[in-house]
Amino acid sequence: MGKFTFRLPDIGEGIAEAEIVTWHVKVGDRIEEDGRVADVMTDKATVEMESPVSGVVLEVAGEEGDMIAIGSPLVIIETDGEIAEDAHGSPAVAERIEMENPAADDADRVNSTAPAAAPDAPPEPAPAPAPALAQVAARASAPEAPHAKVLASPAVRARAKDLGVDLAQVKAAEDGRLRHADLDAFLAYSAGSGYRAAGTRAKDETIKVIGLRRRIAENMAASKRNIPHFSYVEECDVTALEELRAQLNSARGAKPKLTMLPLLNSAICRTLPQFPMLNARYDDEAGVVQRFGAVHLGMAAQTDAGLMVPVIRNAQDKNLWQLAAEIVRLAEAARTGSAKSDELSGSTLTVTSLGALGGVATTPVINRPEVAIIGPNRIIERPMFVPDGMGGERIAKRKLMNISISCDHRVVDGWDAASFVQALKRLIETPVLLLAD
Repeated sequence: MGKFTFRLPDIGEGIAEAEIVTWHVKVGDRIEEDGRVADVMTDKATVEMESPVSGVVLEVAGEEGDMIAIGSPLVIIETDGEIAEDAHGSPAVAERIEMENPAADDADRVNSTAPAAAPDAPPEPAPAPAPALAQVAARASAPEAPHAKVLASPAVRARAKDLGVDLAQVKAAEDGRLRHADLDAFLAYSAGSGYRAAGTRAKDETIKVIGLRRRIAENMAASKRNIPHFSYVEECDVTALEELRAQLNSARGAKPKLTMLPLLNSAICRTLPQFPMLNARYDDEAGVVQRFGAVHLGMAAQTDAGLMVPVIRNAQDKNLWQLAAEIVRLAEAARTGSAKSDELSGSTLTVTSLGALGGVATTPVINRPEVAIIGPNRIIERPMFVPDGMGGERIAKRKLMNISISCDHRVVDGWDAASFVQALKRLIETPVLLLAD
């Protein structure tokens, strides 16, 4: 028997420390060579740590949410054979670096530990922790066995049980696996019909804010703390735009289906050259505003892991179908955690849409260091007075959508924001111009 100290390796230039996002092992678990030890997060990426050796975990270096310095012990493993007492194990570290993976259910592991791999033989009792890691506690016991028909994580099952929800009634949004988002959607839908199992209520929970959720919290707090926001909302008649969208979709062939977003993005790109102060980033420490000729459009996307903002590079050069394809591709990459670091940074203006949830109006928070963010809202139908073609007016059913914009008042004046939205409105309400060269 020997002891192997697996230290956190150098996982990127300039990285001094990383956050422990998820433990895949606990004290007493047996781990095989190349088995997953933990996921750690740097400023922009989550990295899988894999064990260079096989053995039994004696000690782990902290709890989820703790920061650990490069070169510090991550885990100590009792190996089957003799091995060097202290080694870095860097050759066996996973080389694949990816953003938070919703499919890995990191959020589920905040309050529960993933089941450990079944050992070949019962491990010997782990010795007492060494002084350097003495504060580390053993993880919770293994969760209940998965249901025979419904695929869901232990945390989702536990939450559904507490709420009195039969998971067989909940529809999975993707790949047959139920997630918290599916349960939330079911509860939101059921609220209107008064669904609630008799004698049940939600339990009190304390959830540690770690990983991507903590990054989001820090970024949003910094944005609101440092940027004097103001918001402006305007109503747009999108009846003609929706008709154009339907016509284009009816003849799209193998092209991706057009939603409202590609049309709106195209209109934004065509309007921005008149208002360059909106396609900009503000370095408040240097006191410098950098305006951009190209539009690198951030698309806020909600994932199981939290809010991400993949970026459409040079959106101004793409037609409607190319924009639609990029939106689908980047949303899928964000959802599955396969988005690359450069696909999640460098935006010059962000669009955030809640889709069908929409709302009448929103006041979105700026994606710092950008100076503006645009939020399309839900499309509703209302009667309106419209020209009757004979010099008078008639009442007609129209499709209306509010467009919200939040701006950094240090850089953008209210007049400029309002003028931009009015110019955008004229283009949206005359959508044939989107097809003009």
